[in-house]
Amino acid sequence: MFEDFSGNLTAGNFSPAVDVYEKDNQVVVETPLPGVDADKLKISIENDVLSIEGSSEKQSEVDEKDYYRKEVRYGSFHRAVALPCSVDGDQAKADYVSGMLKVSIPKATVAQKKTIKVSTK
Repeated sequence: MFEDFSGNLTAGNFSPAVDVYEKDNQVVVETPLPGVDADKLKISIENDVLSIEGSSEKQSEVDEKDYYRKEVRYGSFHRAVALPCSVDGDQAKADYVSGMLKVSIPKATVAQKKTIKVSTK
């Protein structure tokens, strides 16, 4: 199963919520990933789409629990976010502090209009 760009759930996986905003000529994407090991995160940018993949593992499970509600998710996740403008993925930076992932990506420089003189022979 695949996830669409809106972040809908896929079979057996979960899709973390994201905030996307602009700050200081950069596109910033933030997502809470509590319990995820930073070394298990894979972040990539291709064709102005940011992809975040990883997994969270439950340390121990107690079978004797009689849950009234079980909403904490564990397992693998993947989230693809179409960015609102062209970005320079080579200059992207990611920080992971207290379970919050923050990816900052500079906007791509806009190509300036160039006038070309036509020569005749």
